[in-house]
Amino acid sequence: MGKFQLGVQTKNVVKDANPEEGFTMLAQAGFSCADFSLNDYLKNGDIYQAEVNTFFDRSVTEFENYFAPHKRGAQAAGIKIQQMHMPYPVYVPAGSKELNDYLWNEVAPKSMALCAFLECPYIVIHGFKLARFLGSEEKEWEQTERFIHSIAPYAKDMGITICIENLYESVGGHLVEGPCCDAVKAVERIDRINDTYHAEVLGFCFDTGHANLVGLDMERFITGLGHRVKVLHIHDNDGVMDLHQIPFTFTKTRENRASTDWDGFVRGLKNIRYDRVLNFETAPVLSAFPEEMKQDALAFIAKVGEYFSGEIIGRM
Repeated sequence: MGKFQLGVQTKNVVKDANPEEGFTMLAQAGFSCADFSLNDYLKNGDIYQAEVNTFFDRSVTEFENYFAPHKRGAQAAGIKIQQMHMPYPVYVPAGSKELNDYLWNEVAPKSMALCAFLECPYIVIHGFKLARFLGSEEKEWEQTERFIHSIAPYAKDMGITICIENLYESVGGHLVEGPCCDAVKAVERIDRINDTYHAEVLGFCFDTGHANLVGLDMERFITGLGHRVKVLHIHDNDGVMDLHQIPFTFTKTRENRASTDWDGFVRGLKNIRYDRVLNFETAPVLSAFPEEMKQDALAFIAKVGEYFSGEIIGRM
């Protein structure tokens, strides 16, 4: 097995005015793949405030024309757009019917169409955070599954795999497990939906930062999911806030024991013989460093990816 391909978010690197310049920067830093930050065009904070911009009012053709330079720029730089993130949430519990209909009927299908246009095989969604509104995780999942069924036919026709992601929830100032934090349930749900469509329309995105926040056993969780893990969101935090920083940035003690169980993460990927992209969700890092250090910061993130690659391959 050769070393892994590395990916990172386009946010804070690829600019609409000159996409090729940003993709070239990624390639020069050591990345061959990109996580296209579609969610940056309709931000979650604005959605929750019902301050939705008009970006997704475009037709599919207009979308394709808008992002054609990004597609060409990525190809010219030798970058594969390997995954993208649908804007989230696609349902706001306290939102108006007009808002939620727009998210469901305009934002979601157009996101799928753009994913296909960019020849991107995976799109990550957030499950609905409704357990405390509806009274149970099972009822919460029923609503997420309704949404998945609304876009699954697009996924089958376009050859795209939708990926659900382990999330956290904030309750009374505390972070607790959110949607998709039970590997056994995720396996049953993914397999059942894929059997329904006779296609791999659903997979899993494992997020290291979210797992650290709620104390998931990374090795056990990844191992339980097995081949259903299609994409990764690799990033670090202090166990208190979702900071999206470079791995190994935070420690729990003065003896420098890492806040995140990176050894468990590596063992989990080794156990399932993961052979896909090591993708970093670390866009905030690039706004923390001075602009003059952006290339260096990207290169360092890629070096961390090379380290993980060596560790996973070395243990197989």
